[in-house]
Amino acid sequence: MVLFSAPHCGACRAWKRLLPEALDGVAAAFHEVDVSEATGVARCFDIFHLPTVYLYRDGRFHAELQCEARPNAIRQAAQALLAAPAQDEP
Repeated sequence: MVLFSAPHCGACRAWKRLLPEALDGVAAAFHEVDVSEATGVARCFDIFHLPTVYLYRDGRFHAELQCEARPNAIRQAAQALLAAPAQDEP
């Protein structure tokens, strides 16, 4: 799981607090990209809205996680997306 965020973004801070617990047992690793520091990475992935969460499994992109910022909603959405076949990377 990769969280694209920025320190000045309140929603990003909220997601950063929620994700480890919500994805415990679902995602093996949690990575954060600070787009204010890594602007090239954000451009490469066409990140325009923060926070953005991408799900990977076994090195393959599965989907962008889009759901309510609630642990149950995050867990259910992530499980469904990771159960589906991998997609082409953005």
